[in-house]
Amino acid sequence: MIRPFRGTLPQLAAGSFVDSSAQVIGDVVLGERSSVWMNAVLRGDVNAIRLGACSNVQDCAVLHGQRGTCPVIVGDWVTIGHNATVHGCTIEDNVLVGMGAVILNGAQIGTGSIVAAGAVVPENTIVPPHTLWAGVPAKQRRELGEESLAFIRKFASDYLDYIDAFLAEGK
Repeated sequence: MIRPFRGTLPQLAAGSFVDSSAQVIGDVVLGERSSVWMNAVLRGDVNAIRLGACSNVQDCAVLHGQRGTCPVIVGDWVTIGHNATVHGCTIEDNVLVGMGAVILNGAQIGTGSIVAAGAVVPENTIVPPHTLWAGVPAKQRRELGEESLAFIRKFASDYLDYIDAFLAEGK
């Protein structure tokens, strides 16, 4: 469901996809070919949410800002895994957020990074570019090379294929 909040309607760029079971509310902008999947929630009621081009928010993930202080900014070619919680933070381009991960207010996830499944990134944590973070609380485990960027891009690219398949199914 795509619905306004206090007069602000979400904006969907060309070729983006929002499943009918998802909730996209208020001050939300989706980039070209971005997607929001089953039962995901992008709640732009208390702060803005921006999702870049070719990024995807998978099933049951939640994106929400902190009132008046922390919007959610997600770059291009980002995959946010199933059941992840992304709250009031910035995620740069080419990032993989694993299933069930939690990223809290004020955190910044650098380009080309991976936040592992189940990781909890504490408030105001700065994740350097091209690093892998895992654990509770999340800590840097290692630096990532070019092969990891290809791995991250593959996940996002797969979701571009899924958009096409689901749109074709709806015709």
